[in-house]
Amino acid sequence: MAANNRRMSGKKGAQVGSGGKRRRGLEGKGPTPPAEMRKGHAKQRAANAKARRATGRPQQQRRGGGRSTSELVVGRNPVYEALRDGVPASTLYVQQFIDNDERVREALQLAAERGGINLMEAPRPELDRMTNGLNHQGLVLQVPPYEYAHPEDLVAAAHDEGADPLIVALDGVTDPRNLGAVVRSVSAFGGHGVVVPERRAAGMTAGAWKTSAGTAARTPVARATNLTRALESYQKAGITVVGLAADGEAELGDLEALDGPVVIVVGSEGKGLSRLVGETCDFRVRIPMPGGAESLNAGVAAGIVLYEAARRRR
Repeated sequence: MAANNRRMSGKKGAQVGSGGKRRRGLEGKGPTPPAEMRKGHAKQRAANAKARRATGRPQQQRRGGGRSTSELVVGRNPVYEALRDGVPASTLYVQQFIDNDERVREALQLAAERGGINLMEAPRPELDRMTNGLNHQGLVLQVPPYEYAHPEDLVAAAHDEGADPLIVALDGVTDPRNLGAVVRSVSAFGGHGVVVPERRAAGMTAGAWKTSAGTAARTPVARATNLTRALESYQKAGITVVGLAADGEAELGDLEALDGPVVIVVGSEGKGLSRLVGETCDFRVRIPMPGGAESLNAGVAAGIVLYEAARRRR
């Protein structure tokens, strides 16, 4: 008995069982849930986007999207043209005791007709300070920050429509007017959006809005922290990445990949695609130019390829 007590005294406490964990671990977890219920799946993102649109709630920004900074449009003609062309605006600043000419009256009338634009009267020194001494001519228009999408949102929007993604990515394009022209072409040919790098690239400025001719209101622009990684993520999702290059291995008319999910990558007019982006592309194609031009600007090149993609998808 004493020996038995000695054996038991060496224990630190009562032995605890598994509590049924081993038995439960052997049990099945049930059938695999549908794609719309699996966290992170593209179909779940599409379903969430559809639900947000139905309820009118704004889409949550993911890392890599975010906002740009606000912008000022300065001068009577630029302000009038921005208002006429539908550039988003939050506040129109008017100089006190301004010479009320025809252009000023037209700008004020457009701002009133559009609604939602605050009219603020300010002394000339205040406008000089706001514009860092630029020749504002008594009119300054504040453009609110642009809400960028995330690159994955463009794929989710395509799936929501039941369509193959058709996306344009810009590599090294720094002219906002080229960005606006690409946005306009994407909208015209049924694309799902444009991707731009976060740094050293054109953003959605007032100039880009004007060139888009209003289509920027319905065609999302996504911003990628790293364009190469964004393209690799598209490839993992089953999307073909096609880069435009003057020395491309294939001609545009021979590229069958335009029939399916595709990202078209357009480089700058002078330098073309960067090395890493060019190496990431599944195909590098050239646009035949019998006239002998060395290159096309980004807006024209994107429009040609988007037309070809839309023609094949009819």
